[in-house]
Amino acid sequence: MDWNKRKILVTGGGGFLGKALVAKLLSLGAEVAAFSRGDYPELRGMGAETIRGDIRDADALSAACAGRDVVFNVAAKAGIWGPRGEFFDVNAGGARNVVERCVDRGVEILVHTSSPSAVFSKGDIEGGDESLPYPRVYPAAYPASKAEAERIVAGAAGELKTVSLRPHLIWGVGDPHILPRLAAKAASGKLAQVGDGRNTVDLTHVENAAEAHVKAAEALASNPSISGNAYFVSDGAPVNLWDWIRDFLSKAGLPPPRKRVPLALARTLGRVFETAYGAFGVRSEPPLTAFAASQLGTSHYFDISAAKRDLGYVPVVDLEKAFDDAAEWIRGRFAASSGEGEG
Repeated sequence: MDWNKRKILVTGGGGFLGKALVAKLLSLGAEVAAFSRGDYPELRGMGAETIRGDIRDADALSAACAGRDVVFNVAAKAGIWGPRGEFFDVNAGGARNVVERCVDRGVEILVHTSSPSAVFSKGDIEGGDESLPYPRVYPAAYPASKAEAERIVAGAAGELKTVSLRPHLIWGVGDPHILPRLAAKAASGKLAQVGDGRNTVDLTHVENAAEAHVKAAEALASNPSISGNAYFVSDGAPVNLWDWIRDFLSKAGLPPPRKRVPLALARTLGRVFETAYGAFGVRSEPPLTAFAASQLGTSHYFDISAAKRDLGYVPVVDLEKAFDDAAEWIRGRFAASSGEGEG
């Protein structure tokens, strides 16, 4: 696919992955519009058009989709806690709205950002591939809503060329979620290892995730037979989670976890917090949930052979350098907040 002058829409363009994807598409010569709820002058500075709107707003989204060759649906509500209806409204309802507006406006290609949690129940997944079924019961609203969104996108394969991508644990400089939260807990002494510390997980650097999205659109343009599929993508280098965390914190100048909590106990504590917060209508996030405990204490890594074969996806990031850059970024954030270096 020649991206030069192609008209592209990225929903959720103001988010972590969205910005990386916008930047990559602009570097390829595409004309890119970012559709986001907030205003992002940074995106305009990069050369993108910015459109304010919510993916649940049919009229705003329809106008944004007009004349687009490719739509990347990156917008989502992420998290381990919150009202179930909100997750389904944004993730599943938003996906349905994106699909319908793309069909109405004659968009050729839709690449949807999903999550490996769409096939996660609570146990280990070791080298899982796309044959994994959707579980009957989900541990939280987020993975359940992402699975429903995948079904909606796959169901549109007869009207659109579309795939869903499942990048796992997106990280890198600028990460607003995983790395800062991990560092904050470590700095406060509240970070505890969940489980025996032997669990292996996949990570996906944000630049690799953006690369996978571009490759998915290119593959759909040349091979529509893959339409309707979902693909796992990652850095292709599973890590021992707690060794990785300790190494990262050490490079960032932060203390390692000093406590260990058995996985079964962590899940029980998570359920207790969920019950209490639900009973009292507390909207803030609990210190722990059963879903978070399972994510921290089990193995979940995936076979990305299908993405390599069908999409031509190959991780492009130097992971050692990316690791050092991210650790230095976190070190700088915490040094600034603590006043280090002030004379």
